[in-house]
Formats: sequence, C-alpha cells, structure tokens
Amino acid sequence: MTTLTRIAAFLDAQAAEAGAARNTLLAYGRDLRDFALWLDAQGLTLDSVSRDDITAYLAHCDAQGLARATRARRLSSIRQLTRFALEEGWRADDPAIRLTGPGKTQRLPKVLSQAEIARLLDAVPQTGRTETDRIRNRCLIELLYATGMRVSELVSLPVAATRGDPQLLLIRGKGGRERMVPLSGPARDALQAWLAIRDHAPKDSPLGRLIAGKGGRFLFPSGAAAGHMPRKGMNDLIRDLSLAAGIDPARVTPHVIRHAFATHLLEGGADLRAIQSLLGHADLSTTEIYTHVLDQRMRDLVLNHHPLARV
Repeated sequence: MTTLTRIAAFLDAQAAEAGAARNTLLAYGRDLRDFALWLDAQGLTLDSVSRDDITAYLAHCDAQGLARATRARRLSSIRQLTRFALEEGWRADDPAIRLTGPGKTQRLPKVLSQAEIARLLDAVPQTGRTETDRIRNRCLIELLYATGMRVSELVSLPVAATRGDPQLLLIRGKGGRERMVPLSGPARDALQAWLAIRDHAPKDSPLGRLIAGKGGRFLFPSGAAAGHMPRKGMNDLIRDLSLAAGIDPARVTPHVIRHAFATHLLEGGADLRAIQSLLGHADLSTTEIYTHVLDQRMRDLVLNHHPLARV
C-alpha cells in the first residue's frame, strides 16, 4: 500500500469509527497529503519514516513560513496517522509518539460588547432586498446570538427541529454530538415570524421553489448544492450588518458572535460548565478561554479608568 492509500484508509476509519466531522476530515486530508508529498520527495514512506524525519518535515514547514498553529495542527494530524499505523500493524512502533510540537499561541477570542450586538440587531431592517429577506436575516442573527451555534450548525438546521414554538433546540454538533440549547423570547419571536413566511411561500415564488426541492428539509433553504444556506451567505450577511451598524467588518464574523454569546453569559454569572454544554465543547479547557477574556477586560478597565493609572 502506498502512503496516500494508507492515509485514505485512516480517513475512512475516522469517518466510520470516530465520527469525525466533514471539516475535520478535510483538514486531516490536506495536512497529510502535504506530508505524503514531502515523504515521497525524500524517498520515504509511512512504513519507513522515523522520528528524525518527522522533525525534519516540521522544520521544512517552518522554513515555508507556516504559522505556529498550522505546524501544530500538522503534527497532530501526523500523530493520529502514525498511531493508526501502529494499531493496524503497518508499523512496529510509533515514530511520533514522543514528539513535541511548536504549540499554539493562545489568542483571546475577539468579542463584541452587548451594545455592539444590539447595534447589529438594530441594523437588520437596513439589510436584504425584500421584506422576506429581512425577516429571515433577523431570524438568523437572533438564533446565532441566542444559542451560540456554530455557523455550520445554524445554516444546516433542520426545519423539523423548530416546529411547535420550541423553548429548546436540539443541535447536532461536531462528531455527531447532540446538545440542547434554550431559545430566548426574541429568538422565538423571530423564528415564528420566519416560519410564517417560509411555510406560506407561494409555490411559484423563489422561496416556494426552494422548499419544493431538497431545501425543503432545512430552516434556511437555498439553491446551493447542499440545499441549505451556505456559510458564505452567512458571512456576507454579517459583513453587511456590520457596515450598516457602523462596526468594522473585520471585527465581526459568525464565530465572533458565538464568542460574544459565551462571554456575555459569563459576565452575567453563568456557570462555566453550563456554557461548555451550550457551546458543545468536548473539553472544559476550551471553554475556559472566556475567563481570560473577562480578566483582560478587567485589566483594561483598571488601566483606562482608575485615577492612579494615569500617574
């Protein structure tokens, strides 16, 4: 078997046994394909690669100017592959088991203030070509901020999950993990307003034709290949809203609004484990980054407003 063939077998196993998400598999595939091409150029294979060889590959990535986080991710992908090779009996050892990577530089997530979120919501009537677009846009933004969903979870939300004026939504997240998230009053109102438009769209209208096709199972149908609104569409909406609200679009993405959801809950006294559950984080350490955001805000508050800070 060639290295690329074994990588394909590894990816198949990740999809079938570990339930890896599509984006995770794509990331593994990109990283490991680059590794396989480098091995081939060195006359090496997955069977023969050594710890020193992997170290040399990481040095090669560094020389290419790849970011620290990218190099750390590539080593993580290689570790997964070599461990799989050992388990499958392709190798008698794991050459990457003791390797330490460059690590990721911890960066605090960008967060919008509650006032800025309010400005985004106030800007909704200024976006969209039609009233139908504006009602849909409000539903998208209200749901995003009320639940902290990932953008991929939001745009692919099945319409069946939203029937009956629910107070909770069942979300299927990374790795197929499910979680329940509560809906605020404004989010429920925006959802019901959109469903009223969606469900009564004339069959010969653009929305009606989308619903008649494979988009019918999604809350936000689209003519895209998947049948639901693409992530790019959501990114474009956030950019337009940012401009209308007078906020630098470079500061606002769907994921930034997810960060705002978590940070604002923490500011309000929410328990960290509850926030972990709402966000769908597998590890509490991922959620703990938001405590650092609050620490930074407190430091900025003191440095900018305490009278002795100016002495």
